[in-house]
Amino acid sequence: MTRAWDDELRARGYRVTPQRQLVLEAVTSLEHATPEEICTRVQQTARGVNISTVYRTLELLEQVSLVSHSHLGHGAPSYHLAAEAEHVHLVCRECGRIDEVGPDTVAPLVTSLRAEQDFETDVRHLTVFGRCGTCRKE
Repeated sequence: MTRAWDDELRARGYRVTPQRQLVLEAVTSLEHATPEEICTRVQQTARGVNISTVYRTLELLEQVSLVSHSHLGHGAPSYHLAAEAEHVHLVCRECGRIDEVGPDTVAPLVTSLRAEQDFETDVRHLTVFGRCGTCRKE
């Protein structure tokens, strides 16, 4: 996977820096992570990398379509690999658990919004809040 990141960055005229590689590795391993969580992970390897470097790097990586963000609640967005962004987030308001479902799960809603509202839905940014099965049972 790293080779594809390198190739994509170079193809767009960007250098492959250790900071960019560390941020991409952190996004990959953490899956849904805020910039602060990504920075903490990166600093385990490179203490000199600060939060503003992480924010700038995430912005660049999103521009070149390597990462994508979602808003999974109040506060900072969460980042994940763009190649794995075609899903809907289910966020439990009680325990904070985040699950993912495929776009086919919300296809009837997407179709209805298109037909009734002439609205094209971007499921990569779709988050549904509620209570997970575990919290509902308790």
